[in-house]
Amino acid sequence: MIRLRKMDTILHNAQRQGRISFYMTHHGEEAIHMGSASALHPQDTIFAQYREAGLLMWRGFTLEQFCNQCFSNDQDLGKGRQMPVHYGCKALNYQTVSSPLGTQITQAVGAAYKFKLDAMNNTKIVYFGEGAASTIDFHSACNFAATLQTPMIFFCRNNGYAISTPVEDQYAGDGIISRAPGYGMAGIRVDGNDVFAVHAAVAEARKLALETSAPVMIEAMTYRQGHHSTSDDSSRYRDMEEVQAAQDVTDPILRMDKFLRHYGWMDDNAVATIEDEERVAVLRAMEAAEARPDPKLDSMFTDVYHEKPPHLIRQEMELRGHLKRHNIAHR
Repeated sequence: MIRLRKMDTILHNAQRQGRISFYMTHHGEEAIHMGSASALHPQDTIFAQYREAGLLMWRGFTLEQFCNQCFSNDQDLGKGRQMPVHYGCKALNYQTVSSPLGTQITQAVGAAYKFKLDAMNNTKIVYFGEGAASTIDFHSACNFAATLQTPMIFFCRNNGYAISTPVEDQYAGDGIISRAPGYGMAGIRVDGNDVFAVHAAVAEARKLALETSAPVMIEAMTYRQGHHSTSDDSSRYRDMEEVQAAQDVTDPILRMDKFLRHYGWMDDNAVATIEDEERVAVLRAMEAAEARPDPKLDSMFTDVYHEKPPHLIRQEMELRGHLKRHNIAHR
């Protein structure tokens, strides 16, 4: 959790310095990432929204890989085609993030149904915010999953805000979990700032989903301490005293720190050492990523078609001509 927060702080600052174009932090939601990631099996496919980088980190995605993606360099697995924080890794069963809200929810149901038909003993988990639960994709996905009895987990991160819209302006019912019975699926609400509670909930949900071949919904109650993204200023729609209260009382790293100190497993020296090591590791990874070249230009036009069609050949020629006319260097 400390590594994720250090990475968030440094890359967020890098965006403010103009070194990357965009970033989204996970401040206050780290327990959701580590608690659920530790309860899943490596073969379980993750369909993320855009604020779940900790799950990928838990599975072994390196700081170098995170930074390569954010700087869109030649080592970026996405070849520079995605905006920062839109991670993906086939080797770690983490589907590439897509910007439009809710699209991953229906995709996860389809994948879970295919694996059910193939009798494969693993599950799918899809993450989304309470705001995305207002989309038609959420309704369609829940209905299909319940009627097709797909072994999967719907994981809602209820962090209080859909960008600038507070929960009281999103729904009148009892959160998101109250919708589960209406779809005919099991559901549980959990303290999203308690890493152990999240782990237990996901472990049991995974077990139930596989044993009954049916979907399970989890709603994790948490709080988004940071801005929605670097394009947002949350001070315009919420009181900063509210944010400070969350940082002082419910912060998941603070709670974990108190737990470890209670049992004598952590002290000030250990915390300082960990924080310094992680800060240095992130800085080194970022500096290395920033120094790497851009992806080759021709990679912009590959991987969609088996053979490059005429319209893409024409577009590539036009782009190269434009760069040549204006003396713009590119690989």
